[in-house]
Amino acid sequence: MRTYEIVYISAPNVAEDDLNKLTSQLHTVIEERGGKVVKVDNWGRRKLAYRIDKFDEGIYTLLYVEGSGREIAEVERRLRVADFIIRYLSVRTDEDLKRAEKMKAKRKNVPPSAPVEDDLEGELDEDLVEGEEE
Repeated sequence: MRTYEIVYISAPNVAEDDLNKLTSQLHTVIEERGGKVVKVDNWGRRKLAYRIDKFDEGIYTLLYVEGSGREIAEVERRLRVADFIIRYLSVRTDEDLKRAEKMKAKRKNVPPSAPVEDDLEGELDEDLVEGEEE
């Protein structure tokens, strides 16, 4: 199974019922096609980085999905035709997670480096002492 993150931004003037209805439809579509919605994260109303379709704010929603990829195409199609969706983005994250886990395991296996002794500090201190004696 592959993992995906789908984030979509809806217009700030959309009713909460409409947004919940869309989220439940997407949930149903994903499960019908053999996928699984792991988590739905509502970020709420946030300011956009730049103006989109005369909107300065949007309501952000993030879906964590496990599936084969077929369901993502249908979710994107439904987001594209929804009138109140401003933007959406779907990203496959399983390869990034594997890469991060591999790096974490590599860091655990590497022994910490030995502390470096500062030979220069000893020489500087001796120079200072010699300079004072003169």
